[in-house]
Amino acid sequence: MSVTSDEVLIADSQYRPSEDEEFMNPRQLEYFKQKLLNWKEDILKESRETLTHLQSETENHPDIADRASSETDRALELRTRDRQRKLIAKIDEAIRRIEDGSYGYCEETGEPIGVARLDARPIATLSLEAQERHERRERVHRDD
Repeated sequence: MSVTSDEVLIADSQYRPSEDEEFMNPRQLEYFKQKLLNWKEDILKESRETLTHLQSETENHPDIADRASSETDRALELRTRDRQRKLIAKIDEAIRRIEDGSYGYCEETGEPIGVARLDARPIATLSLEAQERHERRERVHRDD
């Protein structure tokens, strides 16, 4: 009987990628794919809860202060959801990179991003060094 990488990952839920293994081996790729899919599902679940909350919160507030507070809360919720919508697009892009074999490699240099960085930020597209260069350039241009 053969065992798929999904079954291995499920059987070993304590698995954490390590710098000692071959970079982006099938087990690591599956680990990051599951991490991304779980993250996306959590965001979608939160979005559904927000939508339900916003739909139930359509009451008219007779007090102006209550109405203003409610509108501020609603605007904040919607901004948060917009940020999460953009995050979902980045998660989908990371999953696409896993499928095409480019996941885990810096867009700028082609070098491995590093397992620890990917574990902390699985949508990362730049190595730490490339990200730092990018942020320094942004600061310089912002100060102009």
